[in-house]
Amino acid sequence: MMYAMRKAGFLSILFVVVLLAVAVIAQAQQPKKVPRIGYLSSFDPALESTRSEAIRLALRERGHIEGQNIATEYRYAEGKRDRFPELAAELVRLKVDVIIVSGGTSTVLRIKKVTATVPIVFPLASDPVRDGLVASLARPGGNLTGLSSVSQDLAGKRLELLKETIPKLIRVAVLIDPNDASNVAISKEIEADAKPVGVQLYSLEARGPDEIESAIRSAVRAKVGAVLVIPTGLLNNHRKRIADLAINNRLPTMFATGQFMDAGGLMSYGPDYADLHRRAATYVDKILKGTKPADLPVERPMKFELVINLKTAKQIGLTIPPNVLVRADRVIR
Repeated sequence: MMYAMRKAGFLSILFVVVLLAVAVIAQAQQPKKVPRIGYLSSFDPALESTRSEAIRLALRERGHIEGQNIATEYRYAEGKRDRFPELAAELVRLKVDVIIVSGGTSTVLRIKKVTATVPIVFPLASDPVRDGLVASLARPGGNLTGLSSVSQDLAGKRLELLKETIPKLIRVAVLIDPNDASNVAISKEIEADAKPVGVQLYSLEARGPDEIESAIRSAVRAKVGAVLVIPTGLLNNHRKRIADLAINNRLPTMFATGQFMDAGGLMSYGPDYADLHRRAATYVDKILKGTKPADLPVERPMKFELVINLKTAKQIGLTIPPNVLVRADRVIR
């Protein structure tokens, strides 16, 4: 009797041990949660490819390998403002751990309205404090942080380069999207930079693709000597159309990013956008490791590039002065 009881007790203990072992093995075999990154761009995939690849490679260097230990959900608005909230809400429903918003300030503001909890990293916001994205650069607060694409006197530098390239330049048209609050603010700031350079500004507006051609025609009628394009989702996505219209009317163009040069722009000067996106990967890495966006200060651009398109210069009959050409970081021939 005693033996039977001991045997039963032993079997009970053995059964419990086996159950515990099975549970431990099952837990060990359960796949770890793979972090999900949302990538939301206001541009088209072609324009965005260099930037998204810069982030992907930078994350890989930090041990986050797409398809292995992280997953990325890509969404492109392709310049259609009304798609931003829908695409952002979709990423939130997918329960991504962080959203990278590749677009201007107006894009980020729209995403900010969709979620106050999911961490958001912006690589391209122009003036995050002025536009209400963060409380301050040092202490962003809330769920947003990232990099500012604006540096002091950037607009003035673009006007100076145009003036050096075209010494007789008097009037410069500034093409903006008036529906973009950041565009409007930047255009006002440019006014203060024009007088020291010795040029007058002529405002051009394009609220949609159908207004781009009429804006360029207006510039021609006003007899401007060059067109300065302020970056926005709409204008970026129609970069080739803008460049072609300018070439057909023999108008020199200045853009904020070198990606316009491959579409036929004449010159660009601004932050190295690929570098801003590489640095954005650092924010994503820290957030995935537990740091709150509110504790990650917003940083400014560190690298700038001047790109010149000699092919376009030839098409419009313009000779780039040697003192300007020698300073170019990239030349398209």
